Amino acid sequence: MPDVFLSYNREDQAVARRFAEAFQAQGLDVWWDTTLRAGEAYDEVTETALRMAKAVVVLWSKKSVVSRWVRAEATLADRNKTLVPCMIEPCERPIMFELTQTAELSHWGGDAQDRAWKAFLSDVHRFVGREAAPVAIKETLREIAAEPAKPSETLLAVLPFDNLSSDAEMQFFSDGVSEDILGRIQRGSKLKVIGRTSSFQFRGADKPKAAQSLKATHVLDGSIRRGGSKVRIAAHLTEAATQTTLWSDKYDRDLDDIFAVQDEISEAIAAALDTAFFPPKSVPINPEAYDLYLRCRGVLFTNPDTLRRCIPLLESARQEAPNFADAWGLLALMRSWLLMFLPFEERKPVARVIGEEVARCRALDADNAMAAAAEWGLVAPFGDFLTADKIMQRMAETGVRTPEVLGLLAHGTECLGRMREAADHALRLQELDRLNPMTDVARGQTLWRSGRFAEGRAVMERAVANFPDDHHTAILLIIACAHQDDWAAVDALTDPARLAKYPLREHTGVLRLIEVMRDPTAENRQRLLGAVRKRVETTGHADAAPALYLAHLGYIDETYDLLDRAKLGPAGSPRDQLGPNAYRTHLLFPAAFPELRADPRFVKLCARLGLVEYWLATQKWPDCADVVPYDFRSECERFRDHPKDVFFA
Repeated sequence: MPDVFLSYNREDQAVARRFAEAFQAQGLDVWWDTTLRAGEAYDEVTETALRMAKAVVVLWSKKSVVSRWVRAEATLADRNKTLVPCMIEPCERPIMFELTQTAELSHWGGDAQDRAWKAFLSDVHRFVGREAAPVAIKETLREIAAEPAKPSETLLAVLPFDNLSSDAEMQFFSDGVSEDILGRIQRGSKLKVIGRTSSFQFRGADKPKAAQSLKATHVLDGSIRRGGSKVRIAAHLTEAATQTTLWSDKYDRDLDDIFAVQDEISEAIAAALDTAFFPPKSVPINPEAYDLYLRCRGVLFTNPDTLRRCIPLLESARQEAPNFADAWGLLALMRSWLLMFLPFEERKPVARVIGEEVARCRALDADNAMAAAAEWGLVAPFGDFLTADKIMQRMAETGVRTPEVLGLLAHGTECLGRMREAADHALRLQELDRLNPMTDVARGQTLWRSGRFAEGRAVMERAVANFPDDHHTAILLIIACAHQDDWAAVDALTDPARLAKYPLREHTGVLRLIEVMRDPTAENRQRLLGAVRKRVETTGHADAAPALYLAHLGYIDETYDLLDRAKLGPAGSPRDQLGPNAYRTHLLFPAAFPELRADPRFVKLCARLGLVEYWLATQKWPDCADVVPYDFRSECERFRDHPKDVFFA
């Protein structure tokens, strides 16, 4: 029979350990889940300890209040009259526990003489020393924690239509038409549709495996045969659970009518699923222009050389079909990606062209997601967050079901300091495109930066295994391992043989930080400070990442002194070759490095960047607003009229 049962969320384990060790120092026998032996059933052993404990200490936090298991343990303890709760960070408790007396210990760092701690400890001792009458509780912990059954949700997989043409080169046409149908369904309804990268992995003999592998409730499949300007499309919609064909049809049309056929297929699926679709109005498109568009559609997120080869093809497509909105949108988006690889002085004229292409696309299709993504890429990384947010809001309202949009929303919300929301967007992205290894990149990075360190690291490890040359994820994984003092993993990732094959490119400077984290002597820390100071003095610019790391190493005043004397952002510096998209403000908010944000001077820095203006105008506050040890919102009011720096003039 333990004296104290400790209930907490696993991500608060460091705080829980502080409580457990403090109770043990008082001679109390503490049970918490780190004492589980290998092979023991979690819920059975936990429930036994929970029912037998004399005091159940529940640590309420933003994470534990939404945990089914912590709520269930608190419920069982409340019924057993053994509940002794406390707050370890400001949060709203579950409503059924709002009237329960709860200690406020969010400030407590382990001081045995702290008044609030001593009062709380006295309460725990009172529970441990009393004789409690046994209470019959019929429900088990698993029953209390069980989630209510969720209604089944339609999840559609659109498979690549089979190419029945004699020419194997027509596979790009077949895939392109299938992808366009997928895109029209995504844009035209609230139906959840699995992303192309996942669903298009199933071809030929593998198609029967698609529904189970993708967890799809319905599958759209078909075939395409093309001859000259004629096309025959056959399509059928199947319910996965029963293998019942809900709808099927064939279409023999001129290629000029291809969009009309796609609309008809979308409408037929809508009728079969009793879902309201609003497919775009059909516009006759020149077949040659459509071919050029399809050749470029599947190669968007690739290297700059491929983008450069595609841009002339899309320019020809828009000349052949000036009313083809998707050709304008794809061309603008490809240019915006290529913009990142241009020298800074060459970007302005290209940006003007992109803006004109976005405007033309919007005139033809106001809700075109590709045009919106290109427009977001044109917004400066600092200083104009209200414009960026309006674009993101519009994308969320018109295209939130597409993986491309969810990926942008994940990155965009991180730049605004809402790291937990970004992780939620990345989770929905992964659910819609679960077989796309690139979704691990977004999911792993957002999880880790939001403070879910163990989960984030595990997903990033999987991402780096799939894409060892992804230097952005690799360097963050190295930092994550160093943050956990896992130096064996750091050594494996930074082995010279590995780096020769998969270089870290512009991130190599961070390796100096890693070495200082490994051996944080005064000499090593001073050497790193000197290197950053020299860079600032040489270029006149300061980046977010070095500032974050210096503050983490204890140089708070020195860091803010450098920031006050420097221009912000990479404009004009040697690191600018990757463009503004690579250096946005998400670098200011990783949960692992809170020191810069813990100082009130952080708000002035954010005012210079334009973030304070955005937060006050929208009231969409960053995660740190409720965590820092000062009144974040009041500080923002104080700097409401502080001038912004001039960026990328």
